[in-house]
Amino acid sequence: MAELTELHQATALGDYDLVEEILKKGVCDPNYKDIDWNDKTPLHWAAMKGQADTVKILVEHGARPCLRTETGWTPAHFAAESGRLGVLRMLHSLHAPIDQKDLYGDTPKKIAEIYGNKDCVKFLETAERECIEYRHMAAANNISLDDMDEDWEKKKKELEEEQKSSKNKKSQTWDKRNGFKNFSSNQGHNA
Repeated sequence: MAELTELHQATALGDYDLVEEILKKGVCDPNYKDIDWNDKTPLHWAAMKGQADTVKILVEHGARPCLRTETGWTPAHFAAESGRLGVLRMLHSLHAPIDQKDLYGDTPKKIAEIYGNKDCVKFLETAERECIEYRHMAAANNISLDDMDEDWEKKKKELEEEQKSSKNKKSQTWDKRNGFKNFSSNQGHNA
């Protein structure tokens, strides 16, 4: 486990040589999600810091660009937030899914728009289309792509169920005489 933490730290510090050394040892999983940092992998850190070369070496050593943080951010979301056009170009060249929506429905392009990273927005407008076209081509040719974080999809489904359950509870109101009533049926009526 110490190597995993060391890989996260080396990536976060931008120490390419140390990242390479750790990866060459082959004793760590470059897809390890650090729960203390909202499930960030070393690839998320590299994208956030603008380290395109580190992104490439991590992917070459098995890092999955589709992995997501607790809120559904991919490495592309972090690159878009930080205005890291070189990283976005690298991720796109590696066929990373750069068009995925996070938990709130935001794509990397939307994140780039929010943070005013116009060069990233312009690049992502074209790259998103190309990403979709590549996915269609792969499907037509029975080529499987690594573009889904299964663990995150499971967590997302659980969160959606919790939210749905919470909304149902909030839509009910307590009536002292009659117990719970549906909030929508009480609107506009005086008891």
